[in-house]
Amino acid sequence: MDNQSRRSFLKKGLIAGSVMLAPGTLLNMTNAQSLSQKEKVRIGVVGPGSRGAHLIRLINSVREKENIEVVAICDIYEPSIKHALSLVPDAKVFRDYRSMLEMKDLHAIIVATPLHEHAKSTVDALNNGIHVFCEKAMALTLDDTYAMAEAHFRTGNILHIGHQRLFDPKFLKGMNRIHNGDLGIVTQIRAYWHRNNNWRRPVPADNPELERFINWRLYREYSLGLMTELASHHIQVANWAKKSLPVAVRGAGSISYWKDGREVEDNVALIYSYADGTQFIYDSMIQNKKYGLEVQVMGDKGTIELESNRLFKEEPPTPPKPAGIVQLIQNINEGVFGAVSIGSSSWDAELASTYTGDPVVANDTTDGTLEQLIAFADSVREGKPVPGLFEQGYYGSVWTLLGQEAIDTGKVITMPENLSLF
Repeated sequence: MDNQSRRSFLKKGLIAGSVMLAPGTLLNMTNAQSLSQKEKVRIGVVGPGSRGAHLIRLINSVREKENIEVVAICDIYEPSIKHALSLVPDAKVFRDYRSMLEMKDLHAIIVATPLHEHAKSTVDALNNGIHVFCEKAMALTLDDTYAMAEAHFRTGNILHIGHQRLFDPKFLKGMNRIHNGDLGIVTQIRAYWHRNNNWRRPVPADNPELERFINWRLYREYSLGLMTELASHHIQVANWAKKSLPVAVRGAGSISYWKDGREVEDNVALIYSYADGTQFIYDSMIQNKKYGLEVQVMGDKGTIELESNRLFKEEPPTPPKPAGIVQLIQNINEGVFGAVSIGSSSWDAELASTYTGDPVVANDTTDGTLEQLIAFADSVREGKPVPGLFEQGYYGSVWTLLGQEAIDTGKVITMPENLSLF
């Protein structure tokens, strides 16, 4: 399929502008069906390691209420299989995902394998009529990312990408505030993700050959490290906030601290530019954790910090004046002891505001992962994807990979036209 025909093919499966997914689409997602009306959704988990096991525990927490069940697991690493069976002892065990796809009455799979294996299991499942929840980022290469999109639209089967912030109430309400103009004109977004650890997992002393298998995040054959494992989340959020896509990215990265044979950077810094002049500035490191993680959306009327659930107005609320005698005493003190200005500098230091902001949502108790799993199960029952949801994951993944290309080449990178879904 040439570039023009495949773009035309994909267009048929899209709603124009669906990359501009409205928060209300997700805020209003409620399934009014009672348990007796909800058909059970039977799920297999490919790669029940640390993340996969976490998703199993979440599904178990709503198994009866939402009528969802993990009925199969697939892995080649015995410790992962053993741990998964402690969570779902009745699940059928597979060592080859292709055999799992032949299982009777299997509705969907979760793909939580190392990144380089996402594409083949996802595409095979979609081609076999199985719906897929795939962890982010989508794939290790642009070709594999596109192949997953092609399979999704060609088959009509559902493909959710694990961007849980799309279902996190503080992000949903925050996006409503942004898109409703509460921040004014947004011209800059900043995000960062800082840790202080070597990102290494212990390898059994009697099996040193498992180093690359266990620590796959550190090697370019399997992962792009900070970009695909962390940055992909915030790139998706920036696109969502802007309701558009970048036009270019430039970046730099290096292994500056953890010089232990790894192949992926331990610190990166990038600038994504949008057509209206907005800049998205992103950095990540794993040798200092003081600032943690945050995504800040800044406009001329205010700033939102979505990870910490805070909204800051450019003009903070004026505190009430003290009443009566308190005000009189203050006036006297200021008159008697107030300093007399005899000169000033030609500039004043513009220090950060001490205004602590206001919460975006009152109760910040979830990161959206459970809500996304429930939404995925509902989509599987109904046989309908959430409009615009896949595109968020697709373009987040594409621009993650383009960011890595900018780091690798030292060039300003734009998106190849043949990757556009519109």
